[in-house]
Amino acid sequence: MRHPTKGTAPKVAAAPEPAEPEAKKRRDIIDGARRVFFDKGFDGASMDEIARASAVSKATIYVYFSSKEELFQALVETDRRKSAERLFEFDADDADVESLLTRIGMTFMTMMVQPDHIRLVRMVIGAAEKFPAVGRTFFDAGPCHGGRRLADLIARQAALGHLRVDDCEMAAFQFFNLCQGNLVKGLMFGTGQQPTPDEIERTVAGAVRVFLAAYGILRN
Repeated sequence: MRHPTKGTAPKVAAAPEPAEPEAKKRRDIIDGARRVFFDKGFDGASMDEIARASAVSKATIYVYFSSKEELFQALVETDRRKSAERLFEFDADDADVESLLTRIGMTFMTMMVQPDHIRLVRMVIGAAEKFPAVGRTFFDAGPCHGGRRLADLIARQAALGHLRVDDCEMAAFQFFNLCQGNLVKGLMFGTGQQPTPDEIERTVAGAVRVFLAAYGILRN
């Protein structure tokens, strides 16, 4: 798509009214697609069903999205970035790093074990072989985005003298992996029951202990 030149920029700025209705229509389509994808799966979902669920025509969907794959990518990116934003609602300068990591770990794991999240991950894995861009979108908007945000927090805590870390991004992914323990894998493969809040709390507490044992700074 051609980007506007400097000469055309004022015309874009001078007509802001359509922006919100257009954005709302796009959100409506993504919301309708979410319901259909979760109900039918990626392969089973049709654009006709998505149009009905979104209360728009199929032609309208194609104004915003060129294909079912592109629509699914948009859904994945929207959902993962929203989740990452909720995960990092905290004070990066909080001196109680143990409490800070615990809150992040609990929020992260509460989202990770949700049935809709497990269903979405399974759909992405199923679609990624045929449509690699879908897998890349999920990985970048979810795990990579969250890892980068946590790496920024870890770097800030290291600068404040609360942690000693050489590779903040590696440490961030280590923490997220520690928080999952074996809970998420059990759900992914259908062998585990929904973990209780106590099970999540114990797993996250263990992750925080291991992380601080590796990267924490002992105080006299």
